[in-house]
Amino acid sequence: MAGRIRNEDIALVRERSSVADVIAEYLQLRNAGGGNLKGLCPFHEEKSPSFNVTPSRGLWYCFGCGVGGDVIKFVQEIEHLSFSESVERLAAQVGIQLRYEEGGARPRQDGGQRARLIEAHKAAAEYFAEQLGSAEAIIGRRFLSERGFEAADAARFGVGFAPREWEALVRHLRLRGFSDKEMIAGGLVKEGRRGPMDRFRGRLIWPIRDLTGDVIGFGARKLYEDDDGPKYLNTPESPIFHKGSVLYGADLAKKEIARRRQAVVVEGYTDVMACHLSGIPTAIATCGTSFGDDHIKVLRRLLMDQDEFRGEVIFTFDGDSAGQKAALRAFADEQKFVTQTFVAVQPDGLDPCDLRIRHGDAAVRDLVASRLPLFEFAVRSAIQRHDLDTAEGRLAALDAAAPVVAAIKDRSLRQMYAVSLDRWLGIMDEQFVLRRVRELSARDQARGQGNGGRQGGGQGNGGRQGAGRGDRGQQGDPRRQGEARPLAERPAYDPNDPEVQRERELLKLAVQRPAVLGPGFDEVPPEAFIAPPHVAVRAVIAAAGGVALAGGSAEWVALLLEHAPNEQVKGLVTLFGVEPVHAAQDSDDRYGVELLARIQERQLTRMIANAKSKLQRLNPAEQPEEYNRLFGDLVALEQQRRVLRERGLGSQ
Repeated sequence: MAGRIRNEDIALVRERSSVADVIAEYLQLRNAGGGNLKGLCPFHEEKSPSFNVTPSRGLWYCFGCGVGGDVIKFVQEIEHLSFSESVERLAAQVGIQLRYEEGGARPRQDGGQRARLIEAHKAAAEYFAEQLGSAEAIIGRRFLSERGFEAADAARFGVGFAPREWEALVRHLRLRGFSDKEMIAGGLVKEGRRGPMDRFRGRLIWPIRDLTGDVIGFGARKLYEDDDGPKYLNTPESPIFHKGSVLYGADLAKKEIARRRQAVVVEGYTDVMACHLSGIPTAIATCGTSFGDDHIKVLRRLLMDQDEFRGEVIFTFDGDSAGQKAALRAFADEQKFVTQTFVAVQPDGLDPCDLRIRHGDAAVRDLVASRLPLFEFAVRSAIQRHDLDTAEGRLAALDAAAPVVAAIKDRSLRQMYAVSLDRWLGIMDEQFVLRRVRELSARDQARGQGNGGRQGGGQGNGGRQGAGRGDRGQQGDPRRQGEARPLAERPAYDPNDPEVQRERELLKLAVQRPAVLGPGFDEVPPEAFIAPPHVAVRAVIAAAGGVALAGGSAEWVALLLEHAPNEQVKGLVTLFGVEPVHAAQDSDDRYGVELLARIQERQLTRMIANAKSKLQRLNPAEQPEEYNRLFGDLVALEQQRRVLRERGLGSQ
């Protein structure tokens, strides 16, 4: 195994990897002013964006959960990789050949498990795609053709074919240098009685990619009648494939989802293809599982799902009973979005793929355009099973639909649907229907079923924690930040103390704009700071050579992070690199001079107090030389303090 990656190569990866571009692969970022970007944090649940990115310094920081760092740290956290694996991944993306301490421009042989599995899946995807052109794959090509897909369409989505033989992929990957253990770990093959055997045989293959475009798994559709396996077979759970959080097609759709503020959720791989080819480029699908909480988290980040930027999520389901049940299951999920949620169901039971075959691209677009609000669909579905021509049927329909309306967490919306329910049922007594809905709503709340979201405001957040203290963009007031970050602020000091605030501002300048402070900052020792975390950050700045030697903004922050002794101090350095400096209307230069003067004055005040204390303990008659020396020092200190006070008047 090769040694550690050379420091100069790590620095080059940081320099060439745009933190904004990398993060934008996972969530939508919007301009927040001052050269900063903002989005919904991918590491905790929130409704208002508190995740900040500062491209000029190569940093990101969440004011809600206190997590932050550079581009390498982001990849570590989001992909659960080691530091070296993250550097290797970024290096591959920007075309940097890494060098290792033992010499030679070669990657480590293990490359990290995740990196190796990604490479194996890439090789498998290329193999399957190549096999689609083989003579054996005519059955697969016919399947695609019958569904209106041409060769170019298959290539666009990477569709491939798995031969029927038992070890075709096993042999191919062995020749590419992958071990049986790696193939099994990735779910590409499985153990047989005579050794590893291909998991997918005689099937049409769709590569499943993560948001960055890496292949992490496969979906396979059976083609032969004598295949006694399931119609669709997916990659099992693996170190890189977690079906509960993967959305097929999201790598292709993410930019359009962000631009259009719309996501269309369909049920299958061919439905995604049909939608994209019909002019609905925001289509995605789950992979062998129902739409769940982790899928919602991914979509909310892509949509930047919040009050200020509401979009829409449209669920499309088959028109059969199973499809309708799936739509109703989505009812609870609707209230976990701020974005409005709709459902589009084709009355004749056709899915988007079949709809495109029979009626063309326009019919698919019309399906999406004719969507109904999911609440309305759920209520109407409850009603339609009853005979509304009889009084008994109308009352039965009310009993079936009223619980659905009562489950709507937004009080105003609940009231509106209760009124609509009366009209749809033809009861013609709004107060009677409203009373029934209110009774059920009150009963649900008494049972603890109605406490999951806010009553009367928006759609709520499903009762999830993490959408509270840190969700309101508190970075504008550093005094409130001490309350929002359990990582950085569990102090034995008062974060609202003006002296502590002043230290914080000075350290932010030292991290963000070191040239403003000049050599005067380096003359202030760490013990001049009263807040212990600030003492630690000041020590890091000294260990990095001081602000006088600071280079470019991003390089300086990277150097500080390298010298930080632990994750807590790294978090503070990152925070101080992202949080805005509150310079009021003064220039940064003047603000820095005033802050520095105040800190130095405070240090001199301590020194003066110590000198006076020593003088009081001395007898000038018995120790005249020592007394006179201390008295001279005291006079000099008093003079320095007067000068600093004059310099620092601007900060009063």
